[in-house]
Amino acid sequence: MAEHEFLAERFEEHRARLRAVAYRMLGSLSEAEDAVQEAWLRLSRSDAAAVTNLGGWLTTVVGRVCLDMLRSRTSRNEQPLDARLPDPVISPEDGLDPEHEVLLADSVGLALLVVLETLAPAERLAFVLHDMFGVPFDDIAPVVDRSPAAARQLASRARRRVRGAAPVPETDTARQRQVVDAFLAAARGGDFDALLAVLDPDVVLRADTGAMRVVHGATAVAGQAMLFRRPDRFAMRALVNGTAGMISFAADGPVSVLGFTISGGKIAAIDILADPERLARLDLTLLDG
Repeated sequence: MAEHEFLAERFEEHRARLRAVAYRMLGSLSEAEDAVQEAWLRLSRSDAAAVTNLGGWLTTVVGRVCLDMLRSRTSRNEQPLDARLPDPVISPEDGLDPEHEVLLADSVGLALLVVLETLAPAERLAFVLHDMFGVPFDDIAPVVDRSPAAARQLASRARRRVRGAAPVPETDTARQRQVVDAFLAAARGGDFDALLAVLDPDVVLRADTGAMRVVHGATAVAGQAMLFRRPDRFAMRALVNGTAGMISFAADGPVSVLGFTISGGKIAAIDILADPERLARLDLTLLDG
């Protein structure tokens, strides 16, 4: 029993990092937890004494578990590309709690996760493990059943797609909030010109209500923004994946979570989760008080 407890303690030292890997791989908080739990089961059934680098071993195990889960989605046509928004990570506006800081290290905004959703499973794994967590290609290669050189190519292809599709976000939270507040004020005031002034010309709005709807371009997005004028709704500021966002409420509870990607002083992406089933599963207790 003492040996099992010692192994469990060692595993817990790596849990936060493993959850961060799985979240980037899967875009789902619940599935990320499942992947981490599976890694623990595999560790508990293995000869842990023979593992010289436990953190590296666990990271590749979680990567393999996530890869299998992604491939299973694809084979069942469970989630076509771009069919859903990733799960948002919601925190109080005054700052991330320590758990969320680890989960969202290196600015994993919703816009970036949406791009990761479009990658092939092996590309996603190579990019996440190498570019985000520094895993060597020699360790990635066996997971994807390729040579290290081929694994490097997978990450390179993924990197080009990410750079071409994911805007570079503004990192100053105060500046983010200024832009978001200007957007909301313009939307509530019905000021179309003011909306255009804070929207990037190529802004993308993605709304997941159970089915995904995508709107491109500042003019079209500004038109959609008039929906924020509804008098029966109120908003609460929050951090959504570490950046300025908001939760919209009706009298009977939350109706949407909005994440904003600010780039170059303008809104480059708006991601809205409004699927009632998924909203009901969100943990909003951190926003209390």
